[in-house]
Amino acid sequence: MEDNAEQVARAELAMHLRRQNVAGRAVLAALESVPRSLFLDARHKTLAYADRAAPIECGQTISQPSVVAMMTEALGLTPEMRVLEIGTGSGYQTAILARLAAEVVSVERYRFLSDLAADRFRVLKIANVALVVGDGHEGWPDGAPYDRIIVTAAVEAVPAPLVEQLGEGGIIVVPVGPRDGPQELLKCTLADGLLEGERLADVRFVPLLPGTSPRL
Repeated sequence: MEDNAEQVARAELAMHLRRQNVAGRAVLAALESVPRSLFLDARHKTLAYADRAAPIECGQTISQPSVVAMMTEALGLTPEMRVLEIGTGSGYQTAILARLAAEVVSVERYRFLSDLAADRFRVLKIANVALVVGDGHEGWPDGAPYDRIIVTAAVEAVPAPLVEQLGEGGIIVVPVGPRDGPQELLKCTLADGLLEGERLADVRFVPLLPGTSPRL
């Protein structure tokens, strides 16, 4: 249950995102419906409703809300779509996708993070997400093709297996660039077997690491 201070902070973030004009009503409503504080540990809950990234477990981060809104808006989701997410992380972006799409398959290399996300989805009664522990570079071919793919960590080039798992006319939103920057957020559409890219913004993401974690 949110206290008054958290309710105020959540409302202020919602107003900030509206002023930023980074997304339409459906995406902003989805963000407002997901309590970001649930996806942060006790040490960082004061950052829950600030428009900034925050650290999470396993050396990863939760993206700032305005970037989450922009990436989600770029996907152009409709209720019947199936989405592949690369990088479950805290599960915050996943929860927002689940509000807007029919099904989300989310791949995470750290089992610890995937299990934490599953617990949070149970609290929120989110039932249309399938969590996979695996190598994000490989996607999840068992569920292909996908209408949309979102990558929440930086790659130097769009992994070929992800392109192969995207349906014709589908969209992939992905940060591309070296691990130490600069990176560009790209929206790429698959048309006649080729990706056509559009630059959305300069961003800074942690790198998409290969394989799965042997320890977590």
